[in-house]
Amino acid sequence: MQLIRDNFERMAKLSNEEWNTFSSKLIRQEFSKKTPILETGQVENYLSFVEKGLVRYFIPGEDSDLTFTFVFDGEFASGYDSFITRLPANYIIETLADTVLWRISYSDLQYIYAETKIGNTIGRLASEDLFLKKTKRELSLLNDSAEQRYRNLFTEQPQLIQKIPQKYLASYIGITPQALSRIRKRIY
Repeated sequence: MQLIRDNFERMAKLSNEEWNTFSSKLIRQEFSKKTPILETGQVENYLSFVEKGLVRYFIPGEDSDLTFTFVFDGEFASGYDSFITRLPANYIIETLADTVLWRISYSDLQYIYAETKIGNTIGRLASEDLFLKKTKRELSLLNDSAEQRYRNLFTEQPQLIQKIPQKYLASYIGITPQALSRIRKRIY
């Protein structure tokens, strides 16, 4: 749990009372590799923090899945659009490795927002961070070549190259596994 507090305190200082209120609402859950955390058609009921593991977000397809996000240790994972709108998700979130999550329910988070001064500040800052990451990815998909998007992974998200299967990496940067193989041959 200290990792979560450290993460929050990079955004804003928490009093011990605020931390105790928040941490009392957290639930620790373990998931095996390749376990769905959220299925298409389900409403997301949790905001989760990845203590250890790897999570993939994807839209299932007839021929192949479309991977659009990965979440690693020390990051938040949630079908956040479903979480805040209370509408069903149209994608799947699954673990790619054995994963430990610390989770807070929607209703408990609303309680935190109402009962602590810092809750709304942390919620806003976390939402702004998610928005900036999403915008950067969208702009890259629109403006950069596939090769440039792959090269960007080396500098911006090297953990992707090391831990993610090639077929998921290819989908993430918007190309086929064969095209990724050709790019890798040109680079190396």
